[in-house]
Amino acid sequence: MSEYAPHLIERAEGCWLYDADGNGWLDGVSSLWCNIHGHRHPAIDRAIREQLDRVAHVTNIGMGCTTTARLAQRLAELAPGDLNHVFFSSDGASAVEVALKMALQYFRQRDSGASAKRTKYLALGSAYHGDTIGTVSLGDIAHFHRMFDPLLFQPLRGPCPDTYRMPHGVTPDDAAEHYAAQFESIIREHRDDLIALVIEPLVQGAAGLVMHPPGLLLRLRECCDRYDVLMIADEIATGFGRTGKMFACEHEAVVPDIMCLGKGLTGGYLPMAATIASDEIFESFSGAIDSNRQFFHGHTYSGNPLAAAAAIASLDVFAEENVLENLSPKTEQLRDELACVKDHPNVGDIRQLGMMVGIEMVADQTSKKPFSSNRLIGKKICDVATRRGVWLRPLGDVVILMPPLSIDVDEITLLTQTTKDAIEDVMRGG
Repeated sequence: MSEYAPHLIERAEGCWLYDADGNGWLDGVSSLWCNIHGHRHPAIDRAIREQLDRVAHVTNIGMGCTTTARLAQRLAELAPGDLNHVFFSSDGASAVEVALKMALQYFRQRDSGASAKRTKYLALGSAYHGDTIGTVSLGDIAHFHRMFDPLLFQPLRGPCPDTYRMPHGVTPDDAAEHYAAQFESIIREHRDDLIALVIEPLVQGAAGLVMHPPGLLLRLRECCDRYDVLMIADEIATGFGRTGKMFACEHEAVVPDIMCLGKGLTGGYLPMAATIASDEIFESFSGAIDSNRQFFHGHTYSGNPLAAAAAIASLDVFAEENVLENLSPKTEQLRDELACVKDHPNVGDIRQLGMMVGIEMVADQTSKKPFSSNRLIGKKICDVATRRGVWLRPLGDVVILMPPLSIDVDEITLLTQTTKDAIEDVMRGG
């Protein structure tokens, strides 16, 4: 904290952030991956103001709001398959925490046999799902999680399905089968005690934008079905267009049993998250009041009407501005303009899915040897970019580019050129 000196933002417009002195930065990481349509989008601003004239907050426990009900309906229509039942919370970690409790209670109430006694979850290597105790328990990033070991439960741990640092002898062509076989072995062995596989589909964000091999998600869905294990998809970072589709699961036509949403749900305006469950899971909670089958979990600001109004407006913008349809040229421009960076001897990997890009810096490109962590290479690159007017934040030595989906052609060029120059400057020792 002795070195912490944040930029204090006074105002914003589109993809730009400004401090009180008028200094501006291109928001290259969407204000921690949540801003979708740019700052101060007129439609979202207007929706929040109009909601203020009706009601700012009402409890979602024993009551509700028409705005929140409309959002729940929209999300049920938007989510894949039979994900039709929405539980609102305030942040992504809470959405995953809700999913963990919901999944356990589902098995308790589904039947009275052996499956009612299941207690285990399966998480991925290098997983990150948030900073609550339950989600930290799922996590596997020592820098974030090791300190809190005495408070945590222990999940089963699968591999990190990394397509950059793959095990010896594994090729891109057989990576999906290799990792799927490892997960199936764990699931088969622990099927009688396993509640759910919890997975960030296709991309592990905080792990450094680790990309999974194509086809793995579908194989894991089939494996969960085969052994009667739930799949919880954490789409907090990947949802709402980041990967080029509304949800990452859609790339492989996968329908999870529970899907967790956050970050971009309100367009990056207000704290809100959602846990969406299938019909089957919902029905296990159905019963008379005295049966005590209801979900014993609640949040004061669950389903907040202002946040719900922002979320509805954001979904409207997706439709009215053809956001998903217009993404392909932007993702191609990002890819094309970063191609030359691959030749730098200290760039180990440039990985991209949609508008999510990770540039991994290494000491040696051939061996993929990382830099010593105390050299802070990623931080130095982002600091240089920020001094030049592009706000970036690293994950270790992975430089993350994740701009709002509304970024325009010239802004993409500014983003990529500034990143390229910052890499060259730092690696020259500048």
